[in-house]
Amino acid sequence: MLIGRNEEQRLLQSLLESDKSEFVAVYGRRRVGKTYLVREAFNYKFAFQHAGIQDATMKEQLEEFHHSLLLAGVKGSKKPCNWSQAFFMLGQHLAALPEGKKVVFIDELPWLDTPCSKFVTALDHFWNGWASALKDIVLVVCGSATSWIIDNIVMNYGGLHNRLTRQIYVEPFTLHECELYARSKRLGMNRRNILETYMVMGGIPFYWDFLQKELSWAQNIDRMFFHRNGEMRREFNALYSSLFRHPQAYIDVVTALGTKKAGMTRTEIIEALGENNGGTLTKILTELEECDFIRSYNALGKMKKETVYQLIDNFTLFYFKFMAGKDINDKNYWSSILKQPIYNTWSGLAFERVCFQHIDQIKKALGIAGVVSNVHSWTYRPKNKQETGVQIDMLIDRDDNVINLCEMKFAKDEYEITAAYDAEMRRKTRIFESKTSTRKAVTIVMITSYGLVRNEWANDIQRQVVMDDLFEA
Repeated sequence: MLIGRNEEQRLLQSLLESDKSEFVAVYGRRRVGKTYLVREAFNYKFAFQHAGIQDATMKEQLEEFHHSLLLAGVKGSKKPCNWSQAFFMLGQHLAALPEGKKVVFIDELPWLDTPCSKFVTALDHFWNGWASALKDIVLVVCGSATSWIIDNIVMNYGGLHNRLTRQIYVEPFTLHECELYARSKRLGMNRRNILETYMVMGGIPFYWDFLQKELSWAQNIDRMFFHRNGEMRREFNALYSSLFRHPQAYIDVVTALGTKKAGMTRTEIIEALGENNGGTLTKILTELEECDFIRSYNALGKMKKETVYQLIDNFTLFYFKFMAGKDINDKNYWSSILKQPIYNTWSGLAFERVCFQHIDQIKKALGIAGVVSNVHSWTYRPKNKQETGVQIDMLIDRDDNVINLCEMKFAKDEYEITAAYDAEMRRKTRIFESKTSTRKAVTIVMITSYGLVRNEWANDIQRQVVMDDLFEA
């Protein structure tokens, strides 16, 4: 059963009613459910379907393409020698089929583009020289190598420029969708279990498919990540290799970003990498952001040249914290640290990331879904030893002359504001108002797991958002 993806399904199914041929690119990170979405949307009915093979040669790719032609019903054909012949054979096959929409699904398209293969040229000719002149072809291309899809299909400035009629970026699941998935699999998880699992591996459906209903959420994390043959134990390198042709450069950037919670400017990244290749770095940062590994933001009042890049991918950060460079042989490692300080520190930061991934739900809970607003972070670095710095991780700057200063706290029960914490929040607010000279009303929002303990200091909190709000559709 396909969970969520309602808008994506509607768009794909609408192609069958179109009065022209359609060319659609479906892309997104590894394991996010692209292939399953396409197959379900078209009810597994394709005039032709094929999937590229990672790291195969051109000869091997053509042989497999020929096998797919044979499976589709092409009889007595010789193996194509190049991609021009391969697409000509595909065109002949489609032309011989009965009237009606003919859906062609080519999965893992980037792996077909081997060096010197002229694959993109042949695809260009197939679409521009034949398919686009008809009214009954639906060409769906798909791939995890997001950078290749964007460079060669979405942003192609050659023959395929502006030829896409649709494009679908498949995003990770939200908490709401993960809850639906957990119910469909009868995992017996409550919302706290789902939230903590999401904090580890985000909303990647394929990862969630590894969860076993007879185990607790913590036992599942142990089995998947820390058992010798756990499914997620070697996922890190496979993930980046599947998305990027030259993954090490991307891994270097996320590794650098993983050392700074609040993120780094472009200049700081260059200093951390020890090299200055501006054009390449721009491309890497753009593609990492397009794949939801990082986010870019401007601190309130700062110019664009001071953009900060922050690593927000749940799985990558979990890997850096608990797996990278560590030789953990305890298959019950995760269960054993749940009450230790290392877990408490990690969970607080991980909860903040989940909040940033659910900004729409937070705005809805605050009743400002229809108000134009921007999300920022803000830091004040003291200019002398007499001052104390301030870091505010989330600010919602609203067009209705309000700024929400958001504090995010993950707790196993209601969160208790103490006199010291109340004083710290008032200090933050005072310095923020003073240093930014804002004329907007500044209100404090507490985003917590279960709300606040009612006491004398909780009365200063104007609005609250709780875990249940993050699960809204």
